Order: sequence, then C-alpha cells, then structure tokens
Amino acid sequence: MASNAAYRNGGSQRGSFKVDRPPHAASNLRTSSFKARPSIRRSTSASFGSNANKDGDGVPGRVRVAVRLRPRNAEEQVADADFADCVELQPELKRLKLRKNNWDSDTYEFDEVLTESASQKRVYEVVAKPVVESVLDGYNGTVMAYGQTGTGKTFTLGRLGDEDTSNRGIMVRAMEDILADVSPETDLVSVSYLQLYMETLQDLLDPANDNIPFVEDPKTGDVSVPGATVVEIRNQSSFLELLRLGEAHRFAANTKLNTESSRSHAILMVHVKRSVVREEVLSGEEGEPSELGRPFRPLIRKSKLVVVDLAGSERIHKSGSEGHLLEEAKSINLSLSALGKCINALAENSAHVPIRDSKLTRLLRDSFGGSARTSLIVTIGPSPRHRGETASTILFGQRAMKVENMLKIKEEFDYKSLSRKLEVQLDKLIAENERQQKAFEDEIEKIHLEAQNRISEAERNFADALEKESKKCQLDYMETVKKLEEKLVLNQPKIDHDDSIRDKWSGQGGFVSAAEEVEVKKLLENEVNLRKVAEEEVNRLRHQLELYRQPNVGEESDVVKLSKVLEEEALEKKKLEEEVIILRSQLLQLTLEAEQMRKCLDRGGAENGFPAYDTPMSPFRHSQLKETKSGHKPQVATLFEQVGLQKILSLLDSEDANVRIHAVKVLANLAAEAESNQKRIVEAGGLISLLMLLRSYEDETVRRVAAGAIANLAMNEANQERIMAEGGISLLSLTANAAEDPQTLRMVAGAIANLCGNEKLQSKLRSEGGLKALLGMVRCGHPDVLSQVARGVANFAKCESRAASHGMNSGRSLLIEDGALPWIIQNANNEVAPIRRHIELALCHLAQHEVNAKEMIGGGALWELIRISRDCSREDIRNLARRTLTSSPVFRSEMRRLRIEC
Repeated sequence: MASNAAYRNGGSQRGSFKVDRPPHAASNLRTSSFKARPSIRRSTSASFGSNANKDGDGVPGRVRVAVRLRPRNAEEQVADADFADCVELQPELKRLKLRKNNWDSDTYEFDEVLTESASQKRVYEVVAKPVVESVLDGYNGTVMAYGQTGTGKTFTLGRLGDEDTSNRGIMVRAMEDILADVSPETDLVSVSYLQLYMETLQDLLDPANDNIPFVEDPKTGDVSVPGATVVEIRNQSSFLELLRLGEAHRFAANTKLNTESSRSHAILMVHVKRSVVREEVLSGEEGEPSELGRPFRPLIRKSKLVVVDLAGSERIHKSGSEGHLLEEAKSINLSLSALGKCINALAENSAHVPIRDSKLTRLLRDSFGGSARTSLIVTIGPSPRHRGETASTILFGQRAMKVENMLKIKEEFDYKSLSRKLEVQLDKLIAENERQQKAFEDEIEKIHLEAQNRISEAERNFADALEKESKKCQLDYMETVKKLEEKLVLNQPKIDHDDSIRDKWSGQGGFVSAAEEVEVKKLLENEVNLRKVAEEEVNRLRHQLELYRQPNVGEESDVVKLSKVLEEEALEKKKLEEEVIILRSQLLQLTLEAEQMRKCLDRGGAENGFPAYDTPMSPFRHSQLKETKSGHKPQVATLFEQVGLQKILSLLDSEDANVRIHAVKVLANLAAEAESNQKRIVEAGGLISLLMLLRSYEDETVRRVAAGAIANLAMNEANQERIMAEGGISLLSLTANAAEDPQTLRMVAGAIANLCGNEKLQSKLRSEGGLKALLGMVRCGHPDVLSQVARGVANFAKCESRAASHGMNSGRSLLIEDGALPWIIQNANNEVAPIRRHIELALCHLAQHEVNAKEMIGGGALWELIRISRDCSREDIRNLARRTLTSSPVFRSEMRRLRIEC
C-alpha cells in the first residue's frame, strides 16, 4: 500500500501525525500544455465559469464539480494487471463511463473530467482559479476535495512542491495568485488552519487549542470560529511555513488502503480584506471634468476562501481499521454521510436540510446552499476492486452539481479610508486658506484707514441722534408723569373711602361690602318676609279647604275657586323660591368679590379697579372658602343647607336661563368643596341633569358652567366611569369641537384631562373622540386652555406608561398614533410654567415605553429629554428624565452615536 501515498506531500512520519513525504507516482503525471495568461484578473482558461454572479450555463452560483482519476499505483499494477480499469474517461466530451462488466457501463457528465495525466496547474486552472477570482472580487469561495481514501485529495489540494514546483497543490497556487493581486498598503490577507477530528474542531497552528467553539449569526446564519488562530500573510514563504506546521499536527494513520490515511478533515480559511474606491466624475460648467466634483465611495470587501481536504471514506473490511482507528473511521463516515444527506436535500429542494447533524455540515453551510462560489473535485481510483467506492463518489458529485448557491458580494463602507482621504483634503484646504489669509491681510490693511474714518463719522452721527432721542424721551416721561399725577388726584377720594371702609371692618373680622351688597341684603330680607307671609296664607287656605270639604253640593263652586287660588299661590311660592335662590347666589358672588377686594386693599393696591375675578362658581379654583375663625360655615354650604339639593337640581329645568346658570354654579361649587357632596349630587341625578344640559342647550354660558361642574365631578374615579357610561365623552367632544370661547374650552379640556387619568378609560377615550377633541383644542392658543390640554396629555401618557410596565400594553402610544408628538415636542420648553411642567412629564412617560423610542428620536424628543434631565427646575422631573434615558437601550445607543453623556 506504500504506493497509495503518491499524492501526499513528501517528508518523514512522526508519531501519529500526518507529515510530508516524497511522491512515489509523480512520474506518472504529465504536465499539460495548457498555458494561463499572466494576470489572474483576466484568466480565460477552461474553467467552471467566467462570472461571479452567473455561470456559463446561466444558473447563478451552481456548484461546479470536476472528477480526477488517479493513476495506478505499484500495488494495483501488480494485482490488477489482468483487469481493465473500472472507469473510462472522455475528457473532450466531459464524460466518464463506469463499467459494470465487459459489455455494459454507465455514463456520467461533469463540468470537467481530468485524466490521470492532468497536471497540477491544469487542475488549479479549471477547478480553483475561478473561485479565487471571485474571492478577490469580494465573494466567498470554497474548494473541496471528496473521494475514497488514497485517491489523491491531499496531493491535489495541499501538495507543497518542495522538490518539484510543478507539483504544487491548490492551496499554494491560490495563495500565490491572491498575494500577486492584492496591495500590501491597503489590503490584508490572513489565514486560519483547522482540522475537524472526531467531531472536535482543533487548531493546526496551535495544538493546545483543541476544542474551538462555533459562533453562528442568528440573522444571517453565517458560522465563524473566533477562537481560531489568525495569522497575517505578507509573502508566500511565510504561508508555506504555516502549511508545514499545520500538516505536522494533522492526524494520520497507516491502514491497508493508505499508509498515510488522513483521520481528520483539514480546513484552510483565507480571509481577504480589500479596499475599493468607486469614483464618479462630475462635469463642470463647460462640460469638462471638475476636480472639485469627484465624489468617491470607499468600500471594504471582505471575502473568504475555504479549502477543504476531506478525510477519505473507507469500508472497514477493506481498510482493516480496529480499536481507535475504527472509532476514527466511524466518525469520518458519519460526517461524510451527514454531508451527503445535506447535499441530497439541497439537490431535491427539500424543505428541511439536516445542517446540524454534524459540525462538518455546519462549517460548510455557506458552501452548499449559501452565498459562496463552490467548486468540488471528486477523486477516484482506477482499480475494479474498489468499483463500489468509485460509484459512490461519482454519484456524490452528480448530486452536488444540482446544488445552487446565491452569490452575494461582501462590501462594507470604509470609514477609516474616507477619514484619511478627508484629512488629506482638509490639510490641503487649510494650506490654501492660509495662503489666502496672507493675501487678504494686505487688502485688510488698505481698507483699515477707510473703515476707521467711517466709524468715526458714524459715532458722531450716533451721538447726535442719541442726544436728540434722549431729550424726546425726557419730555415724554415728564408728560406721562404729569398725567399719572392728575389721575391719582382724581382717584384719591375713592381710595380714601376704601381705606375708611377697611378700617371700619378690619377690627370686626367682617367682609367689606359695597352699596349693591346692602341693597341685595335688604331685598333678600323682604323676600324672606314675603315668603313667610305666603306660607302663612297657604296654611290658612289649606285649613279653610279642610273646612269646606264637607259633602255640601252647594259649596262645590267655592271649592273650585279655592283650588285655583291654591294653585296660583303654589306657583307664586315656586317663583319666590327661585328668586330667593338667585338672590342668595348673587349675595354669595358679591361676598366673594368683596373678599377679593379686601385682599387687594391689604396688598396696598391703589389701582382704579380690581383684578378680573372669574366667576365664584369656577370649578377650577384650587381652594374654597374655609370656615372663618368665628366658626361660620362657608356661604355655599349655608346655601346648600337652607335650600336643599333636590330644590337646586329642580332649578336646572327652569325656563329662566339665569336660574339654570346659577343652579349649575352652585352645583359646581358644591362638587369642588367636598367629595361627599359629589356623591350626593350623583346619587340625586345631578350628573345626568348636567349632561342633559350639555346636550340640549346651545347657550355658551350654560355649556361653560355645565362643563365646569362635570369637570369637578370628574375628579372622582367612580364618577369618571359613570360619566363614560352616560356618554359624557361624546358630549364633551362635541362641545369642544363647537365651542370657540376660551373659558368654555378650558372647562371642557379640564373635564377630559381628569378622565385621561383613569387607566380603564384609555381605549374608550380614543374610540369616542375624547383624545382627538383634547388635542384639537390647542387651536385656541389660550394659555389656560393649553395648560389643561398639557395636563390631560401628561395624565394619558402616565397611564400608558404604567400599563406598559405591567405588561398590559405592548403597542406604541395612542398619543403618537394620533399625531400629538410634534405638538408635545414644540411646547416642551413653553414659557408658561404649568404647560412646560406637564409636557416634560408627558415626554418622560412616553419615553419609558421602548416601542415609542425610535419615533421619539426621529421627532427630536431626545434633545428635549436631555435638556429636561439637565435644566428642569423640578428635581423629581429631572431625575425621572435621567432614569428614562439611562434605562432605555435605544436612547443609550443613540446618545453613544451622538457622543452625548447624560
């Protein structure tokens, strides 16, 4: 069996490792007359294809297969002397005939058929050179040898050619062409040399690294071995030394079929990194190329050449393997079987490819069915004794020819190269700028004197104009002071009168009241007295009615008259009660105005009038009148006890608009005073009555006060759900769309803002138009309205953030879907403090949900969050923004990209 090693590298055997050895059958090989052109980039040899994306037969990336016949060795020449070869080659037709017997044979076609006399150069030109060209163009490539043990795989791929350079294998010739084509200044070539032994990936360049893990990209599926030794190659001699080192550490053994049988699969990985510049020439104004208009795009092409020397398949009864050799043979056959199954599945377009059955198939994932250009050379022997193994090898090659790969170029943008080129251009521009600066200095010196003259003249003119303007301003100031003094003299009697009233009442703890208040009190007392008289009269008439209810037919007419009188008295009583309530409401309003006047006087205000005071029934006042030091209850509570809730609710249906308005104001203030009042109002049907007012009346004042009362009731969670159930959201939305008055919009916005704070109502708020109506009210532009809108947005964003943290909401914010983000970002730094505070809170809550992060970055919210985390006046909001930025991976990544530290 010694002659079976004719295709192995020469050398001596050391231990159990595979080493180089001299060829025994090299004389049987004959150099081909084929001559390649000098440059690998323009090769036109008979090859597997001439284009990296589309081969000769028009199939993109099909695996190309060549078959190579080994010449008979010494043993076969003796043992098979009386027998013909089992194969007949027809290289001109690219066919191979496998004899079944003396009169019958099977014919197979391959991409290339190489006879036993084919030279190593010829094999390289037709098998590996097109793959090497593709690798230099930026594609991945694979060259693999498959065949029975002892058929010349290692000779074809890994022969070093120390004694005879014509015997150099594919590995050596491929590296020669690669080094000849790359540029040492801009390109990089590195090598890893591995072996797959007993399903363990080992480093042939570092034997201690004997269990290298796989790393698989979950997106692309590419398999890499980052733990392998990577050596940069600068010249051919260093590469040959690496090959010798690797072959010395490769496992080999002596079997009946081969004295140096490979017991592992050898994998050589050559990584090529090339710099490419694509340049486009722009035309100048006259059609000539412009030197300043040459845009270039520096690219890095990363490609990989994988040369795989598979261990030979063997049959145990022929190789005589025993013990550990038997285990090695089993492992080799299992991995080759797994490779065959994958190729069968790919050839048949099967839905499942068992790629994970073996580490070998995982390593070759890109070579078969991936994005690499693959060439396979199957090696066979001529002996009829091994016809079964030869047939199996031929069928493997036939199936591999049906596998198609999708070739993809590996290009990346070369930021470093672009940076270097821009630095060179910058240096040129700086030098040009310095030259121009020096030339400008003379020109500047010339105009310096002229500029000084003009400046002096301008200063004189300015001084004259300033003096004139100063005199004019002094005159205007004196005139204004004179008018103010005259006005002060005119208002002095009224100020003295107010001071006297304040001095009179300050010791008694009472409120300052105007003349109208006194008159109203008198009217109220008269009305109370009239009410008492009317009640006494009603009681008297009722008593008389009882007396007249005797069964006396003659007196029926009197009874009818008395009934009419009673009805008239009841109507009169109802009117009086309504007037009493109105008068009490007016008294309450005057009292509050007097209180406001007293506060102004206490502050020393000496202006003509008092600040405008919103209606005392405003639902948004943050504090109500407290009980006085003397123990008196607030006026609203007193009115509530005297009149009664049902009476106040009945006045909501009054035909008099003023009565309705005052009744709604009373309800609004009752709801604002205490939560117990809200519960009583809702239980008595006050909420439904207010919603009916909002639905029925088009009067702006009625709608405003009704919306204010609903807003106060909406501060309670139970009332919020009740408002939603009664259709309150739809009514508030319609009112918001129809109203133009800022005060009405403020009330409606406040009501919706309170509802936005309820997590249970989020989806219904949007579906019934509440969220859209809230955002639509920004059209008003009034600060009070915008403040309520911002508060509602903050409440809604807070509920969304809480739902997302609890896992109840995984989608993006409804606010962002409804287009609120631009307005939020625009008003994040609003000069009005309440608006700014609510918007800052809303931005922080929106940013806490990771789904919103990318859209917020695109809209510019990141810069506002950074500003908030640094400059916000409130520490709690500032800390919330900082936590949000540091806890979000998306924001952290963008800040790293922008080189911003929080």
